[in-house]
Amino acid sequence: MKPNHLPKNPPHDLKQLHEQVTTKLSQANYRYTDNRRRLVETLARYGRPVTMPDIINAEPALAQSSIYRNLELLENIGVTCRIAVGNEHTHFELAEQLVGHHHHLICKTCGTVQDVHLDLQIESLLEESLAQIASRANFAPLHHTLDLHGCCADCK
Repeated sequence: MKPNHLPKNPPHDLKQLHEQVTTKLSQANYRYTDNRRRLVETLARYGRPVTMPDIINAEPALAQSSIYRNLELLENIGVTCRIAVGNEHTHFELAEQLVGHHHHLICKTCGTVQDVHLDLQIESLLEESLAQIASRANFAPLHHTLDLHGCCADCK
């Protein structure tokens, strides 16, 4: 499995991020509305997976229904992704294609999700192991995600 899940041009600044989102929306025949722009900026500003209450607190002027609709649209076109951590702890973040490949540490007690970036050597070992597993199963992988579930330092 080649590391083809790595973004070709992860955004280094907000301007580049907006250009990439504009392109994705345009390709899907959608406009980059002010509400969508504010939502993308909020997710970028946090720089980690966030919950709906986090988003609402950051953007109280946006209607919750509008946030959900826009998150769903942005997820469908590959701008955001959803991390389900049980019924109470769904998190949202910008998609890997925009911000780079990473993994998650997920606390099953409080629902906190932390991004984890592996160094190249460890990521390569993981890729090799997953390629072996896939090969034995005659499976053609596209990409991988790794979510470690457990208890965070605050909940131990």
